[in-house]
Amino acid sequence: MTRVLLGLGSNKSFAGKTPLELLSGAEKRLSKVLVNAKFSSVYRTRAMYVEDQDDFYNMTALGFVPDGTSPESLLKTTQKIEAEFGRDRSKEIRFGPRSLDIDIELFGNAKIDTPDLQIPHPRVKERAFVLVPAIEILDESSDKSIRDEFISSPALQNTAGIEKLGKLDALSGEMKNQAVRNGRKSKKC
Repeated sequence: MTRVLLGLGSNKSFAGKTPLELLSGAEKRLSKVLVNAKFSSVYRTRAMYVEDQDDFYNMTALGFVPDGTSPESLLKTTQKIEAEFGRDRSKEIRFGPRSLDIDIELFGNAKIDTPDLQIPHPRVKERAFVLVPAIEILDESSDKSIRDEFISSPALQNTAGIEKLGKLDALSGEMKNQAVRNGRKSKKC
């Protein structure tokens, strides 16, 4: 089995579903892909890179894929899930709004640098919106070295734009709707 860390994000509704509902659907789908999947809380975060857009809802997933599963195969699976939840890469602005984004942050100890896939994700250590939820679910025992590496990342020195909302299953429908209404372009600190 190979340990995998995924980053998930959404800031755009699709088919009448809010970003939090889309993340919930993605969590259900990924639970069938990853063995012993653990999911972080959801965090509302300010958009990074392209700031003139609604806040994102981010979380991470940690689990295992069976031996023989390639990173490229997992990428195809995650892109299929993204498409099921409304992502159309041909119509989006890079770093712009999206219904669902699933990034492979880590895939065991693999180091890959191709035009379609980079592992470890090249921007993981500059993204507090990935680091904060990842640290939450990385076990201090088996994943201590990765957790410590993430904790020492300079991106964690400013987490003012990150708000922990809680676990998806604990957020009621009204809470999800309220979080989305409150998350429209939060004021920059």
